[in-house]
Amino acid sequence: MKNFRYVIIMFALATLFSCNNSSEKNTDTTETAKVKKGEGEAIPEMSIYNLPSNWTTQNGEEIELKSLQGKVVVMVMIYTTCKAACPRLVADMRNIEKQIPDEKKDDVQYVFVSIDPETDTPEKLKAFAKENEMEDDKWLFLRGTLGDTREFAAVLAVNYKQISPMDFSHSNIISVFDQNGEMAHQQEGLGVDNKETVQAIIDLAE
Repeated sequence: MKNFRYVIIMFALATLFSCNNSSEKNTDTTETAKVKKGEGEAIPEMSIYNLPSNWTTQNGEEIELKSLQGKVVVMVMIYTTCKAACPRLVADMRNIEKQIPDEKKDDVQYVFVSIDPETDTPEKLKAFAKENEMEDDKWLFLRGTLGDTREFAAVLAVNYKQISPMDFSHSNIISVFDQNGEMAHQQEGLGVDNKETVQAIIDLAE
């Protein structure tokens, strides 16, 4: 099941980027093969940093995903009014962060992306971060347009559906990306054994 999900993710990325790469495909192949992880390096074709989307942080700052290049990114999609699964996902993210060795903590960015951008204003996200004692720079909360959010969820293989004005059903997936925004690992479920996720982050962090 996990391998099938990766195939879907790669297909979604390839579909999104194919129109932009048709005229440069031959010249980019060699350069992509030489890519090294790290800030300032060329962005691989299958990186989420190629997505043409803009996001607003809990501090009201406008950013692009590629501003995260150079760090290992641990990402989950939630919404702040959720009373069931999302608090457990927050706890899972906190539990993962606690297991990362001190010497690698600065190399990891933890990102929460709202699936309810109409409700989750920067002010709401900031209050949520404060409520959950996640005000350090390592915790980042993002909201985008409805279209960008839906597109990004498809890339992560996260399904969600609004079932009432303030409630959503959604997948519970934590994704890990390397320094150049390529998918490295996914964890699905709530309160599951996160040993593999933690190890994936440690192996990637420099």
